Amino acid sequence: MSDGQPAVDRSAKVTEGQISDSLSQALGAGAPAKPAGPITAAFAFAWRGMLKVKHVPEQLLDVTITPVMFVLMFTYLFGGAVAGSTAEYLDYILPGILVMSVIFTTVYSGIALNTDLTKGVVDRFRTLPTWRPALLVGSLLGDTVRYVIAGTVIILVGVIMGYRPPAGVSGAAAALGLVVLFAFGLSWVFTTMGLLMRSPNAVMNTGFMLIFPLTFMSNVFVEPETLPDGLKWVVEHNPISYLASASRGLMEGNMDTNDITVVLVTAAVLTAVFAPITGRLYRRG
Repeated sequence: MSDGQPAVDRSAKVTEGQISDSLSQALGAGAPAKPAGPITAAFAFAWRGMLKVKHVPEQLLDVTITPVMFVLMFTYLFGGAVAGSTAEYLDYILPGILVMSVIFTTVYSGIALNTDLTKGVVDRFRTLPTWRPALLVGSLLGDTVRYVIAGTVIILVGVIMGYRPPAGVSGAAAALGLVVLFAFGLSWVFTTMGLLMRSPNAVMNTGFMLIFPLTFMSNVFVEPETLPDGLKWVVEHNPISYLASASRGLMEGNMDTNDITVVLVTAAVLTAVFAPITGRLYRRG
């Protein structure tokens, strides 16, 4: 017994020493990793949003199936009554449905952020040695991909149904770019809401309660001239109406610089007001 015991001890000591050396090499090898820069961190969080779609592709149903239903229903159900023919109404309504579909998608920016908040994911991200607003900026950058998908689906469906933008591909791309830019500014409103509300359902219900009247009380579906005077004034001064008119102008090749200016200024104001509020709420925790 006494002869065998030292051999066991020496074996244990050697094993512990090997483990200690391995840990030292693993922990001390090379210089400490530098924290990611603001741009890198933001794009990392944007990629995280894309990975969520990859693993749960059902998230794209709201930007693919729903827009198609809007185009088909409004064109074939109301086209003859509103414009006299479905073809004429499609020329009018398609840019409006493009706006409507992308604007509705912005609500999900607040829902996704609130989901991360209520599940404790945001608390973990706050502990990372990265630029603090990276999660917010990256999430919205990832959401722009959803906006582009929604808009592209609408345009392709319109082309299949017979719509031909007079300004061609460049006009359609310019209209889509303008809508996505406006949606990015509007998304900050819903990220603020996502940090204030207590549940994702509350964000969704409140968001759609705001978006529905804002969208339907616009010139997306009908010309303002057909409306009563009071409602006509509201529709003509609705930012969504300016966005729909600017999109029609870009796709038809007769853009109104005033409409585009109002859209760009509105997007800038929304970002300037709600981005700092969102950042302050995020930092406060």
